[in-house]
Amino acid sequence: MTSAALPRHRVRPARVPETAPSPTARYRYDAVSGDWWWSPGMHALLGLDPLREPGIEALLTTQHPDDGARLLAALTATFEGGRPFAVETRVLHPTSAQRSVVVTGEPLRDETGALRGVEGHCADITGSRAPDPDAATARALQVEVAQMRTAMASRAVIEQAKGVLMLLTNCGEQTAFDLLAHLSSNTHRKVRDVAHLLTESAAGRTRLPEDVGAILRDACPPAQPLR
Repeated sequence: MTSAALPRHRVRPARVPETAPSPTARYRYDAVSGDWWWSPGMHALLGLDPLREPGIEALLTTQHPDDGARLLAALTATFEGGRPFAVETRVLHPTSAQRSVVVTGEPLRDETGALRGVEGHCADITGSRAPDPDAATARALQVEVAQMRTAMASRAVIEQAKGVLMLLTNCGEQTAFDLLAHLSSNTHRKVRDVAHLLTESAAGRTRLPEDVGAILRDACPPAQPLR
């Protein structure tokens, strides 16, 4: 959205106050004269050179691509329709991490009460809010997917190990699982780790640890030696 009321070249240099600037940045736009004014804190919040002339172009170049149009629309609605606003945007600061900023605006009126522009504040809220719910949800889903993949891999190797034990001991599925749990408990290993040892040994890639082999030798028929 563009508006002829937002000039790109007519600007007024920022006036530096004698006292230290407020932590909250301030701005003003006079649609009649076409002048912008920023407090020094505005330049600092946006990460702009203090000598850069204030204006809509300078403001929008600091905004996240998804936020600039919303901010422009809010500003335009205020100085054209007299509606105040409060918009949260993301500032792409050139020397620090992305900042979360709340921009507020109020209609600027002349002595007769007629609309002539907008003025307001910008406040950095990066350190005073909870993480983005969408981002937090995405991270939680990533963790959950990783856990599910680990669980699925563990289940697959446990099922393979149960099959190995069923062949070795000529037992049923439940007995094989009970034996797997017994091996885990008595060798102080996780069930999936014992299952991995059994499947690797059955494939001829490794030898069973002595403590695991000793328990299995007691459980297996003599005719089926273990590696």
